[in-house]
Parts: sequence; C-alpha cells; structure tokens
Amino acid sequence: MFNVGDKVVYPMHGAGIIEAIEEKEILGATKKYYVMRLPVGDMKVMIPIDSCTQVGLREIVCQEMVEQVFDVLQSHDQIEVSANWNRRYRDHLEKIKSGNILDVAEVVRNLTIRDRVKGLSTGERKMLESARQILISELILVKNSNHDEIASELEVIFNDYPE
Repeated sequence: MFNVGDKVVYPMHGAGIIEAIEEKEILGATKKYYVMRLPVGDMKVMIPIDSCTQVGLREIVCQEMVEQVFDVLQSHDQIEVSANWNRRYRDHLEKIKSGNILDVAEVVRNLTIRDRVKGLSTGERKMLESARQILISELILVKNSNHDEIASELEVIFNDYPE
C-alpha cells in the first residue's frame, strides 16, 4: 500500500505523486482511491486501491536506474524492430503497458529513430508522444527536475540519432 506523498508510476499514464487517499461512491459501490497528480499536463488520476496491483502501480525507480535509461536511449546501434507496422505497434504497446521504464525508453528510442529515418504513421506518432510523456514524467520525479530540463536532456541524445 502506498501513502500520501509517495512517488508512483501508473503505466500508460506516467509518474506522479499521491496527493490523497479518498473514499468515493461510484456506480453504487464505495471504494478507496489513490488520488495522484501527474507533473506532465498537471492532471489528476484516481486509482482504485484494490486494483493497483493489476494495473501495475509501482514506486518510481531509483537514481541508479536513470543511468540505465540513458544507456538504452543512447544505444542505437543494434535495434531490431519489425518492418510490419501492425506487429511493431503491438510490440511497442505491450512495452508501454508493462510500466517498465527501460521498456518505455526502448519504445521512445525506436520510434524516434524510425521517425528520423522513415517517418511515422499517425498512430505511431501518438504512441511516441505518449511514451515520451510517460518517460519524462518519471525522470522529472526521480531527478527532482522539471519538464524543460528533462526534455532538453533527451533532445541532446536524440540529436545523435541517425537520419
């Protein structure tokens, strides 16, 4: 169980801070919810406490893991991505849903490189933006930073990608 003030990641939404634990009645059922504020987009999300394990709610990663994230982002030599857009999309979606920050970084890297080399479909472009926001939201909390600083750090890495 998490407490108010804990920094957590909600897969497919991003990282945030639990601001409150509230009881709400929705559709006739009363449940307890974590109220989480996301730093990107200043959005609030309510997560049912009894299903937080199923949705993959987890603590943010430690500072040491950030180095591994940047290693994944910088390793653009050996990328094996399916040429079939449908399979590629499903594979990337599974990685984002996993909630694993290294998988999300891999999706950001793969789609950014593909965008530079061949361009992206509308669906993949939306997926890239979503994955970037999820990645940035967690890095903001781990590094105790802000959106612009993290986005700038990522741009420096992306500028080294092939075109």
